[in-house]
Amino acid sequence: MKKSVLIPFALASCALSAMAQTPAKSDWTITGNVGLFSDYRFRGFTQTAYKPAFQGGFDVAHSSGFYVGNWNSNVEQALYRGASLEMDLYGGYKMSIGDLGLDFGGLYYYYPTKANTGGLGQAKQTELYVGASYSIFTAKFSYGLSNFFGLGDGTPTDTKGNYYIDLGAGYDLGDGWGVNGHYGYQHIKNGKAAAIGLLADNVSDYKVGATKDLSGWVFGASVVGTSRKNLFTTGVSAPEEGGKTSLVINVSKTF
Repeated sequence: MKKSVLIPFALASCALSAMAQTPAKSDWTITGNVGLFSDYRFRGFTQTAYKPAFQGGFDVAHSSGFYVGNWNSNVEQALYRGASLEMDLYGGYKMSIGDLGLDFGGLYYYYPTKANTGGLGQAKQTELYVGASYSIFTAKFSYGLSNFFGLGDGTPTDTKGNYYIDLGAGYDLGDGWGVNGHYGYQHIKNGKAAAIGLLADNVSDYKVGATKDLSGWVFGASVVGTSRKNLFTTGVSAPEEGGKTSLVINVSKTF
């Protein structure tokens, strides 16, 4: 009689002890990322004059779907009024409808500098975006609320209302290998206006690459190019086309 009472009591005590030792799962997740790239390409165009870039950031997400984050990279000073750093601040909401993933948010590109900008202030860009993912495919539409990274500042011509369409796909080959592709289309409002001076209002870019995951370190190689290689120039002492087709290699890690 005594034994039949003590055994259930002991089992209950062990269960309560195990529950007490198991921490409750948090609704918040924090992830970080870091990467080294042979060139920083943004929408097809080099941001570092074809030189290496060190990049990294973090994301804070809630189980409800809301998130905020920060991402940073070195850039060529001549591109952004003396700034050598790009800081991206973003936030949004992710949800899913069956197998369809949706992402709504906003992003602010900031280029801090103390250089004399001739009263133009620091270069910046503010965008709203909506993204979708299904199976191996992704799509994203970004709409610019400000002058396109400062183009048109100090002139009567504005470039607000610029937009970018980003289409992509990625496929897992197994054993840590993957392949990916991307096509982008950028519209710059009033890009050909005299005050702006671009050769076109529209430009497309593409990327085809492969990746290999080695114990959490992802190595990648991609061929990147644009439809109008000389839409933007890069370099100071010897300016050259900023959208030349080239191979970009990288190593990155998420933790």
